[in-house]
Amino acid sequence: MSEFTISRRGLLSGSALLLASTALPTIGRAQTPKKGGRLIVAADSEPRDLNPAIVASNGVFFISSKIVETLAEASFDGKDGLDPRLALSWEGAADGLSVTFKLRDGVKWHDGKPFTAADVAFSALQIWKPLQNLGRTVFKDLSTVDTPDDLTAIFKFAKPTPFQLIRNALPALSSVVPKHVYENGKIEDNPANNAPVGTGPFKFAEYKAGQYYRLARNDDYWSKDEPYLDEIVYQVLPDRTSAAAALEAEEIQLAAFSAVPLADLDRISKVPGLKVVTKGYEGLTYQLVVEINHRRKELADLKVRQAIAHAIDKDFVVKTIFLGYAATATGPVPKNDPQFYTADVPAYPFDVAKANELLDEAGYKRADDGKRFSLRLLPAPYFNETKQFGDYLRQALAAIGIDAKIVNNDSAAHIKAVYTDHAFDLAVGPPVFRGDPAISTTILVQSGIPDGVPFSNQGGYKNAELDALIAKASETLDTAARTELYREFQKKVAADLPLINVAEWSFISVARDTVGNIANNPRWAVSNWADTYLES
Repeated sequence: MSEFTISRRGLLSGSALLLASTALPTIGRAQTPKKGGRLIVAADSEPRDLNPAIVASNGVFFISSKIVETLAEASFDGKDGLDPRLALSWEGAADGLSVTFKLRDGVKWHDGKPFTAADVAFSALQIWKPLQNLGRTVFKDLSTVDTPDDLTAIFKFAKPTPFQLIRNALPALSSVVPKHVYENGKIEDNPANNAPVGTGPFKFAEYKAGQYYRLARNDDYWSKDEPYLDEIVYQVLPDRTSAAAALEAEEIQLAAFSAVPLADLDRISKVPGLKVVTKGYEGLTYQLVVEINHRRKELADLKVRQAIAHAIDKDFVVKTIFLGYAATATGPVPKNDPQFYTADVPAYPFDVAKANELLDEAGYKRADDGKRFSLRLLPAPYFNETKQFGDYLRQALAAIGIDAKIVNNDSAAHIKAVYTDHAFDLAVGPPVFRGDPAISTTILVQSGIPDGVPFSNQGGYKNAELDALIAKASETLDTAARTELYREFQKKVAADLPLINVAEWSFISVARDTVGNIANNPRWAVSNWADTYLES
């Protein structure tokens, strides 16, 4: 196994595999894919667990989606927004009690063993349902997976389960891992979680802590002409300000997930040889929300929550914090969702006078120092924008007499404080909308979620009517009726404000012009990159 040596000036020198430094074609021109080359990508974090079947998160997918494949991937043009991967077709029964997957033939695991329906059954029953952060909800009623032959997997459910939900969940929740690697011992402790074995276009090759991950071409990939690249190297650059400099110095070729700060985009878009790409994240919409601890007496009062909503200038947030690379939010489903979104919800326009009036009506008068009460405010540390919004929110609350004390934590401490210890009054969170409210959105407001589940309702909010609506939608098979229930869900959330949706945003990629086939599906950054190539 070759070792990849990190050297800021030597990254791209002395090999036919490396990036060409000549002037390159523009993004608009169709190119013939070239084979070979090493793609060097900025990585701003180092996931501890690289098993996407357990941890369905974008930080894990960014690396592991090239190694471990799902049953289907999101698509701009495919039927129902999907393209086949390990499954060639999927069909739901009319009664909602089964889904039949026909699997791809001739697929091999990276260790040479054949991929079969037994691997799908094992992944679904032993990992997605009991262990996966999101699969626990989506696959909660999965009872068995029948495998009448090696290329058929029939999912059987104890209760009617909407096919629309299962279909929408496939790109993010259906990562398949090899049964023969995981069937002995505790799944969570398996070494393959850190060095995955998959069926994807690239094999896990090497990891150097604090330096890089290296993936190598799978020469036995089922799509015989792919992948085009020989290697993908994720260079760890935890300081986001360094990504732009590394691109300009031709030390990396790609910075995804807005690794280049928004403030640098206008300048860097004018640098010869670089391109700014805004597509490829349509299926990965992040939402800026204010999470609320309803155990706090003041925040259990709807008028107080309405006042906070009126105190937030969403247009200012989008223009100033996101520099226009975002949209104002109306509720828990983003505007860019074609299936479920409705604008017909209660609105809270920016109105400081109205906010003060509501707080007065709620009985929280200003004291002699102008303050009504104090709160603990915990901004999520994951993005510059969530931290900046925390500072803005503190000022916005001060304008209506609420004294917010900011508590900054690292990622682990923030998750523990908010989702396990409930040691917060307000928190700034960035949940992800994943194409269906039942996947990762209803959990934000539904009651009865166990302590310790990240990005879930840990604020003590309970609304029996809303819980009943969520439960009904989870068992409604008719697509039109189910969609209408989720539109009613949006109205109820916007009316009762268990949380406050402020903005929604996707990400931006910056790449050298040598990188081809960028952003050609709605989850491109977390897809398999089998057809990505480098011009030589």
